[in-house]
Amino acid sequence: MDSLLKLLRENAALTTEDLAGMLSLSEDEVRTKIRQAQGDGTILGYQAILSDEAIEDNGVQAVIEVNLTPERDGGFNRLAHRIAKYNEVSSCYLMSGSYDILVIIDGANLRQVASFVSEKLATIQGVTSTATHFLLKRYKENGVIINGEEEVDRLTISP
Repeated sequence: MDSLLKLLRENAALTTEDLAGMLSLSEDEVRTKIRQAQGDGTILGYQAILSDEAIEDNGVQAVIEVNLTPERDGGFNRLAHRIAKYNEVSSCYLMSGSYDILVIIDGANLRQVASFVSEKLATIQGVTSTATHFLLKRYKENGVIINGEEEVDRLTISP
């Protein structure tokens, strides 16, 4: 992975000045590289990771395992793209293992998630089964510790 992209992936809030210094490039070179990466679709977007306290809506997030019947000449792609287009879906991945697609959705409440699964997701032709799991607490997201507890210095115990 390009070193500029690696730095942006770790911290997209770095300024062009910071990036230029870290990469021994001029700020203009950094800006040009970023514009090129955005233009060619390498950089798709930027997001902030928020603390639980900053999120006021008290919504729920669910992880849904989906099994599909692959389509001739398309496998899982057309169905996965169809699922990914729903507004409730925040992430959608093709998986190896005991299920085919992993879907992460955001809902206002349990009822809304249940409605999405039963009325939208499960009714798609080719969906053979689903298993829904609700996220209870985040500890780490995209490499960032969420609401981390203070580290406790412990004394070394020796025999």
